[in-house]
Formats: sequence, structure tokens, C-alpha cells
Amino acid sequence: MGKLEGKIALTTGGNSGIGLATAKRFVSEGAYVFITGRREPELAAAVREFGRNVAGVQGDVTELGELDVLNARIEQ
Repeated sequence: MGKLEGKIALTTGGNSGIGLATAKRFVSEGAYVFITGRREPELAAAVREFGRNVAGVQGDVTELGELDVLNARIEQ
């Protein structure tokens, strides 16, 4: 059992770089992770790379309206 078992995490910019590495670590510790990204192709590729415990949400977290969409998705 990982340290984050049963937890939900959000990683912005999770489709590449440090965000992707962070999301991978969270998943390896047992969390279900939502990752965000502005570009759909890169986001979809990142989600496929995980294979489990991850959901991708396309959007720009600098836009307040898109944060509402992200929040609603996580609350589902």
C-alpha cells in the first residue's frame, strides 16, 4: 500500500516535464491523479502512458472559467 492510497491528486501541466514526473510518482504511491494540459494530443499521449489511475482534463488553468470545469470533473 502506497502513501497516497485512496487519495486524489491534481497535477497541472501533467502532460510533460516536471508535472508528468510528479503525476507518475503520485500514481506509483497509489493516488488517482488528474492531469491538465492545454494541448489535447500531448495530454492524450500522457494518459495512455500511465495506463491506470489517471484522467486527463484539457484546459488552461490560467482561465478562471476552465478551473470551474476542472473542479466539476474532479468532484464527479
